[in-house]
Amino acid sequence: MGKKNLSSENRTWFKKGLRDGVPISLGYLAVAFSLGIAAKNAGLSALEASAASILCMASAGEFGGFTLIAAGASYLELAVMEFVINMRYMLMSAALSQKLGSDTSVLKRMLLGLTVTDEIFGISIAVPNALNPFYSYGAVCIAAPGWTLGTALGVIMGNLLPSNVVSALSVGLYGMFLAIIIPPARKNKVIACLIAISMLLSALMTYAPPFCGINQGFRIIILTVLISLLAAIICPCREENNAA
Repeated sequence: MGKKNLSSENRTWFKKGLRDGVPISLGYLAVAFSLGIAAKNAGLSALEASAASILCMASAGEFGGFTLIAAGASYLELAVMEFVINMRYMLMSAALSQKLGSDTSVLKRMLLGLTVTDEIFGISIAVPNALNPFYSYGAVCIAAPGWTLGTALGVIMGNLLPSNVVSALSVGLYGMFLAIIIPPARKNKVIACLIAISMLLSALMTYAPPFCGINQGFRIIILTVLISLLAAIICPCREENNAA
């Protein structure tokens, strides 16, 4: 009886993830158009670009990878660059692991790590109390096809669109971020303050020397660790007895 109830609960969370992943999927479909154009310019076919998207699902990582492919870089250079740019997902996975119940298996934790993108992390970390990994599984099951299809369409027909239209489609990604961060910021002044500080420091490290010379992936990691550490010291969260 207990296993039956658990299975029903997993299905419920999976459906919630599918529902919440729909706007992310639509945003990915639009944003990935420009990614597909970059893949085509690097000499990749629609099938090859789609495979890269479904296996990586990281806009900065894929853009960087396609740029190196176009430049004729070696496999080692590609591997090192992807590791550096996508290292932030290790931090996100570590944060999500703190929301899982103690009885969550290693396999489920590993599968959860595979679902992590910036947007899916945003909606998963915002789940009240403990996180059921099937919520994230559902979100990625609807989001990943949108990202992959958008990449393929970008390769096939992206160059047919005016450049200003492609640029406008890319803005959709920022709209998704706003939709993720605004609701919790309105409820919690500490979160709102941290978001403002994050934006200011990110702009500073992007344009001010000598920080602007740091790789984008490392900048994100440095800011994430620094701001999280300061927030934990100044405004520590109280321990909650979350249901597993």
